[in-house]
Amino acid sequence: MVKIGIVGISGYSGGKLLERLLKHPQVKVTYISANNTEGPVAQIWPHLNGLSELVCKKYDPVQAATKADIMFLAVPHTVSMTITPELLKLGKKVIDLSGDYRLPSGEDYKTWYKTDHQDKANLKKAVYGLPELYREDIKKAQLVSNPGCYPTAALLGLLPIITAQTKDIESIAIDAKSGVSGAGRKATLALSFGEVNENFKAYKVLNHQHTPEIDLHLSKVAQKPIEVDFVPHLLPVQDGILETIYVRLSGKVTLEKIHQLYQRFYKTENFVRVLDAGQQVELNYVVGTNFCDISLAVSRSGKLLVVTCAIDNLLKGASGQAIQNMNIMCGFKETEGLL
Repeated sequence: MVKIGIVGISGYSGGKLLERLLKHPQVKVTYISANNTEGPVAQIWPHLNGLSELVCKKYDPVQAATKADIMFLAVPHTVSMTITPELLKLGKKVIDLSGDYRLPSGEDYKTWYKTDHQDKANLKKAVYGLPELYREDIKKAQLVSNPGCYPTAALLGLLPIITAQTKDIESIAIDAKSGVSGAGRKATLALSFGEVNENFKAYKVLNHQHTPEIDLHLSKVAQKPIEVDFVPHLLPVQDGILETIYVRLSGKVTLEKIHQLYQRFYKTENFVRVLDAGQQVELNYVVGTNFCDISLAVSRSGKLLVVTCAIDNLLKGASGQAIQNMNIMCGFKETEGLL
């Protein structure tokens, strides 16, 4: 039985982690903490009343290291890099759900997150936790950087075409839409019911911090620089991400061949479902699950591929994928605790 610690239990991702891990047959949650919330689990997450006797306190590195083998860090950006170095020195495995270790250089981090990185020594050691791309590296990792929610959908939607037809791709535009929970569990005017309900908006247009994450891993697969045009939007719903990705091609393709390509690419993946040709994915297909659903369409000219992807931003886009990574690191069945 592997002992698990969760730092940041009071946020949406931390809450989802605890909810799923309490039911996981191979692990036991032995440590929880949050810096702005203290008390029994039932006070923080009433729906878990009777399922755990754990009490949340402020983070203590000594207690955390004593009580847990693997630490999930469900904390805001800039916090993980202050916690991770000591945990790694103490021999703990770390799965970080923030953006602190997703970019390989301190300079890139400062450009996109507007602050200096405090743990540059471990940036190169972090393994990017997208199982469908880096499963073998995740198996051996001490530090896994869980992907962002937007990049998870974008990368899974683009990997097959990038792998097979890199030379034919002229441009990629990503129109992404997320539920409000993606912004975290905090009280702000912009995220209040009165501002979000019956409303819809774009934000951080062409300037979102997840953009370089998408570019980086597409470029690695393509073995040449790839830059996407990425525009996120805020949906007036709680959970879910739906991305419509427009891939402009120099040569012609058919829906039949593209559909076969995607089916072959994801044939052995447990959590990626390529829908039937002509069927379009909806948020309701994936919310509450760790699945990524993909649908495909090709223009009459054959030179525009439209890939539509949907995930639950808190599961496959955060906590579910983190558990998937833990399963891989521990040698468990990858679907354990997720199906």
